[in-house]
Amino acid sequence: MLANRFVALVLWCAIANPTVVFAAASVHEFTLDNGMKVLVREDHRAPVVVSQVWYKVGSSYEPSSLTGISHLLEHLMFKGTPDAPGGEFSRLIAANGGDENAFTSRDYTAYFQTLEKERLELSFRLEADRMRHLLLKPEDIAKEAHVVAEERRLRTEDQPEALTHERFQAAAYVTSPYRNPIIGWMQDIQSISPDDLKRWYQQWYAPNNATLVVVGDVDPIQVRELAEKHFGPLPPSDLQPPKSAAEIPQLGERRITVKTPAEVPYVIMGYKAPTLKTATEEWEPYALDVLDGILDGGNSGRISRNLIRGSQVAAAAGTGYSPTDRLEGLFVLAGNPGPEHGSAELEQALRVEVAKLREALISPEELSRVVAQVIAADVYQQDSLFYQGMRLGILETVGLGWRKLDDYVQRIQAVTPEQVREVARKYLIDDQLTVAMLEPLPLEGRRAAMPGAAMGHAIR
Repeated sequence: MLANRFVALVLWCAIANPTVVFAAASVHEFTLDNGMKVLVREDHRAPVVVSQVWYKVGSSYEPSSLTGISHLLEHLMFKGTPDAPGGEFSRLIAANGGDENAFTSRDYTAYFQTLEKERLELSFRLEADRMRHLLLKPEDIAKEAHVVAEERRLRTEDQPEALTHERFQAAAYVTSPYRNPIIGWMQDIQSISPDDLKRWYQQWYAPNNATLVVVGDVDPIQVRELAEKHFGPLPPSDLQPPKSAAEIPQLGERRITVKTPAEVPYVIMGYKAPTLKTATEEWEPYALDVLDGILDGGNSGRISRNLIRGSQVAAAAGTGYSPTDRLEGLFVLAGNPGPEHGSAELEQALRVEVAKLREALISPEELSRVVAQVIAADVYQQDSLFYQGMRLGILETVGLGWRKLDDYVQRIQAVTPEQVREVARKYLIDDQLTVAMLEPLPLEGRRAAMPGAAMGHAIR
């Protein structure tokens, strides 16, 4: 699998859901008077609860001059309010035996805590407080901007594969905000002002732009009472969603080369592909998901079987596809060439695998394997309160609605070999392809970077 496949794992595996499993623990949904949506799912296997607050804002909401502002604000959300100054938020969670963190993605920003069930009110009180009362001191802003700039150097600029992926995204998209990195461009990080951050915070951090997700050993009625007590009094905002920034049609193959000190070459190929939000035919993302599993379904996938263990043209390779993106996405293939092989050979080998899918039908056995993997992934997801909440929060926040969980397996089971071939012929074509090549330069005494493929989430 790709090193940056965390997002695909969370998004695709997270929404996989056999009805028989999901029906055992239904979701309770209600909306506060101020517009804040609350989703509660009971899981009484242990006296633990996960609380997550999801905001409908991420890097795809940012204008070109303010890239990275959502991620920088995420850092500052831990810097205090009048009632919980400094690091009091994190200190109180830790003192009560819990853990907490946050992440920013292209389409959302989320904050979460895991606590013993009797401590849930603490989470609500602290999250409600910082939803509307963040201090945003100039000295904290300057410090965290420096921290984020260093994070960018370590995670992107000093990581050849992450740097290549960032430039690949910028080449693949022309008008879509997905062309900008979640962490932001360095010049924007260094120029974001306190006033910029205050406006961004006031604009997006409001109860009517948030979803509260609670999973664990809880009573939905009590959760509702606590939510009304702590979040209910918060005033809503006059939300002005960003204008849709649809990507212009691609009119031919694009290619870039990234030259930077590195140990091994790296190849990325990305085809424009629809998501559940953008597809004209509702079945297409499900067929693309099956296609993804055919190519990169573990050791039995075609890439592993044919390119890694077979011809050994690839030392490592895989695919990535994120169907729950808010805007048009990419179907990505990427990898490192094997010893005695070059980047051009790996690119050609990946193209051959794609061509096979355009030309011939997949077998019933391959289709059955992918469906079995989807069901198995859901079973594993049920063991994690956090990922149960993740799949609810993602679907709700990108505008698909958490009920998309209900029919996912049935949709996958309904995909036919003919549909897989049809989406390959329609989307995996050269005119919609962007290729990026990492051409290694000598390290010249520099320490080799750890593997660092680009991230789908920027985590504090």
